[in-house]
Amino acid sequence: MTGAVRLEPVDEGNLEPLLSVAAAEAEPEDVMPPVEAPAGWSLARRDAFRDFYRASFGGLEGPTRTRMYAIIAGGEVVGMVRMTRCAEPGTVETGMWLGRSARGQGLGAAALRELLHAAAAAGMHTVVAETTPDNRGAISVLEKCGAELREDGGKLRAKMCLDSALPAR
Repeated sequence: MTGAVRLEPVDEGNLEPLLSVAAAEAEPEDVMPPVEAPAGWSLARRDAFRDFYRASFGGLEGPTRTRMYAIIAGGEVVGMVRMTRCAEPGTVETGMWLGRSARGQGLGAAALRELLHAAAAAGMHTVVAETTPDNRGAISVLEKCGAELREDGGKLRAKMCLDSALPAR
């Protein structure tokens, strides 16, 4: 399964499988903004997850200016990658999460490569990301996709220019 992924826009058809992976293999704070709800994957937190992901159904032109994609590997949903329009024209910010069982297999880099191609197809020129200097998994994915990395105020900022050759799929 290493590296073989496809992206599907998050919609009602894959929202419940995405929630199932999140609830079984991720912490709520890793896959959605904080909400006032009982700890863990309570019913209220599951509802908030659905609401958060449904808000992106409008895509880059919608109210959240975000397109979320379910990451599919081996025919199963294993995580999510997104792009969100930035104030700077032609620039989107990306973020991703994978269920624990999908980590360390090259799927993150494959998903980011697919996202870079989707961003270029949407007319974007630059993809940026932010992580922490101790997030070795994210740093590895960004490096494999040719990101220019710089530390700034305790954060690691990544920039990927789409005007040059895109990473091979």
